[in-house]
Amino acid sequence: MTLALLVLLPFLAAIGLTFVPKENEGTPRIVALLTTFLGLLLGVRLFWQFDAGQTGYQFVTTIPGLGAEALGIHCRLGVDGINVGLLLMGAIVAFAATCVARDIGERAKEFYVLLLVMTGGILGAFASLDLFFFYFFHELALIPTFIMIGVWGRGEDKNYATFKITLYLSLGALIALFGLIALYLQMPPDQRTFDIPAITQYFAGQRMAARAQQLIFPALMFGFGILVSLWPFHTWAPLGYGAAPTATAMLHAGVLKKFGLYGLIRVAVPLMPDGAKQWLGVLALLCLGNILYCGLVAMRQKDLNLLIGNSSVAHMGFVFLGIASLNLIGITGAVVIMIAHGLLAAVSFALSGYLYQQTRTLEISRMGGLLQQVPFAGMALTMAMLAGCGLPGFANFVGESMVFFGAWKVFPVVTALACWGALIIGAVYMLRAVRSILHGPLPEDWKDLRDLSNLWRRLPFAVLLFTLLLFGFFPRLLTDKIRPSAETIVRMANGGSVGTRASNQVVQTGLVGEPRNEQRPLTPHPGPLPWGEGASIVAFRESGGTRIGETRAKVFPLPEGEGQGEGERDGGKSGRVNSPQGLSFAE
Repeated sequence: MTLALLVLLPFLAAIGLTFVPKENEGTPRIVALLTTFLGLLLGVRLFWQFDAGQTGYQFVTTIPGLGAEALGIHCRLGVDGINVGLLLMGAIVAFAATCVARDIGERAKEFYVLLLVMTGGILGAFASLDLFFFYFFHELALIPTFIMIGVWGRGEDKNYATFKITLYLSLGALIALFGLIALYLQMPPDQRTFDIPAITQYFAGQRMAARAQQLIFPALMFGFGILVSLWPFHTWAPLGYGAAPTATAMLHAGVLKKFGLYGLIRVAVPLMPDGAKQWLGVLALLCLGNILYCGLVAMRQKDLNLLIGNSSVAHMGFVFLGIASLNLIGITGAVVIMIAHGLLAAVSFALSGYLYQQTRTLEISRMGGLLQQVPFAGMALTMAMLAGCGLPGFANFVGESMVFFGAWKVFPVVTALACWGALIIGAVYMLRAVRSILHGPLPEDWKDLRDLSNLWRRLPFAVLLFTLLLFGFFPRLLTDKIRPSAETIVRMANGGSVGTRASNQVVQTGLVGEPRNEQRPLTPHPGPLPWGEGASIVAFRESGGTRIGETRAKVFPLPEGEGQGEGERDGGKSGRVNSPQGLSFAE
C-alpha cells in the first residue's frame, strides 16, 4: 500500500488541481507541497522498512483497473535493492523542487499540475515491474519536461533548447522501445508477458540466442544511453538544463535521467549477458568522452548553469563505467552514484536558480565575493561543489571509489583516465567556480542581495545536503540494501556459472531451480563460492550435445578453501563433490 500511494498520490493531486479555480492562486502550491512532503515521508518509510536480508522484490502490489488483462499488461509495482534508494532519492528531490518553485508567477496552476505529473511518472517508472508501464511512466514524465522548458524556460535559446531536447529524447526513447519490443518477441508466443520478474526468470533458464542479443543489446544501450546523455549524444543536456526552470532541471537532471541507467541495469545487462560482454567494452570507451571531454568543456564555461549541466553529463560517465565492469563492486558503486548524483544535481541547480533570482544573471565573470552577502547559500554551494569533486564524507566519494575499484581489473587504462578526470579536471572547474563566485571583492551591484534568511527557505537545501552526508558517512545504509540484488544481476550477466578444477571437459552449472545453458571449460574458482555455504548446485557434463551424468550437491566450505558436498548422481548412485578452491565431481 505504501508503494502504491507513493506512485498514485502525485497523479491524484494533479487531477484534483485541475478543478481548482484560477482565482485561488496559492492553492496549487500548497497542494503540491503537501503532496510531495507526504511522498517524502512515504519514501523514507519504504526505505526504512525494506529488508536488506530478503532476496527478490518486496512491497509488491498490483493497482487494479490499470492495464489490459487480455494483453497481459498489469500495473504491478515492487522494489528491490536497485530501485529502493532511487525511489527515496526521487521523493526527496521532488519535495525540494516543489519548495524552490516559488519563482513561478504566471500560470502557476498549470506548472504545478505538470510538476506533479512529472513526479508521478518518475516514481512509477522506477517502481514498475511491468515492461509496458516501465516505459509508459517514463514517457509520461517526459511530456511535462518539454512543456515546462518551452513555457517557463529562460534565456534567448529556450525555444531551440526545447526542440533539441525533444528531438534527442524522443529518438532515444524510440530506439529503446524498439529494443524492448524485440526483447518481448524473443519469448515463445504462449509465454510472452510484460512482467519483468517473469521475463527475467525465463531468460535465466533459457538463454536468448546470441544473434538476437547482438542486435537487441546495442539498441537498448544506445537508446537508454541517449536518455542519459551518453557521449557523443549528450549535447541536449547542458543546453536543456540551462534553459529549464529550476524545479524542472532538478527533477530531470537529478532523477528522470537515471531511468536509462536503471534500464541498463534492470533489463539489458542481466537478460543479454553475451550482448553485454560484446558491447560493454565500447560503453567503457564512450564513457571517457563523458568524463574527459565534458569535463574539459565544463572548465571553459562562463555560465553557471552550463557548467553544472556539463558536470552532470561528466558524472554519468562514472555510472557507465561501473555498469561496464560487470562485477559486484562496480554495479553497486554505479547505483550509489546514481543516488548521490541525483541529490547533488538537485542542490546544484537549486542554488543556481536562487542566484539567478537574486542577480538575474548566471555569468560567472559578473559575480564575486557573494559569500560575504549570502553566507548560507555560499556555504551550500561550496559543499555542493566539493561533493562534485568526490570529497570524502559525501556519498559521491563512496560511489566513485567503488566504481574505480570494480573497473580497475577489467579496464585499467580507462579507469586510470577516469580517475584523472575525477580528481584533476573535476576539481579544477568546481573549485575555480567556488573561487570566482564566492570569493574576492563584492561588486557594487550585489550589495543588496538577500540570503536564505528563514528555516523554510533553507529546508530544501538542508535536506539534500544532509542526505548526501548521511549516505557518505554511513554508506552501508545503501550498499547493504543494494548488494543482494546486484549479486543477482552480476551472476546473470556472467552466466551464473561455478568454476571448477582445470580440465578439457565442459559442464553446465546453476542453482537448483535456476538452470543455465552456458558451456565453459572447467577453470579454478578464484575465491569464495559465489552462492555461499549451503547452496544447492546442479551440474552435468556434456559431450556432443548429450548430457552425461548429473550431480546435485550441497556446497559448504572445508578448511584450506576446499568446497565439498554430497549428493546423488545418475538416479541414486552416491557421489562426492570435493576440490581445492572450487568444485569437481568425483566418479
